[in-house]
Amino acid sequence: MAFENPSRQEIKQILESAGNIAIVGLSDKTDRTSYMIGQALQLRGYRIIPVNPTVTEDILGEKTYASLKDIPEPVDIVNVFRRSEYTPEVAKEAVEIGAKVLWLQLGVYNEEAYQMASDHGLTVIMDRCIKVEDAITSPERGR
Repeated sequence: MAFENPSRQEIKQILESAGNIAIVGLSDKTDRTSYMIGQALQLRGYRIIPVNPTVTEDILGEKTYASLKDIPEPVDIVNVFRRSEYTPEVAKEAVEIGAKVLWLQLGVYNEEAYQMASDHGLTVIMDRCIKVEDAITSPERGR
């Protein structure tokens, strides 16, 4: 079956019910898109958890973890800022930690990651920006 992103209404429900959002590939460099989006999500009231194996310091005031498996609390959304070819491994970890949603950022698309995650009950969103979708589906949030 061909991949299709959830409807805007479904995305709105996903975002409204989101607790922790793990951001895989979140950079500690303020000029990077991942940093700006992580910061914007925080300002909108979301709890982010940075995942970056090359950073040992906190990012945006949150403890940074080397992998999803290192996070000691539940994760609802795994938001991915990695190149498409690296996403199957992220999908595998998302399944292992019991995440509910695998969200591949704008420009990131991988059928294998989709199949792995969806076969284990995760909702998959690909090639969409979580910040843009949040602004479209819940413009009143964070005010």
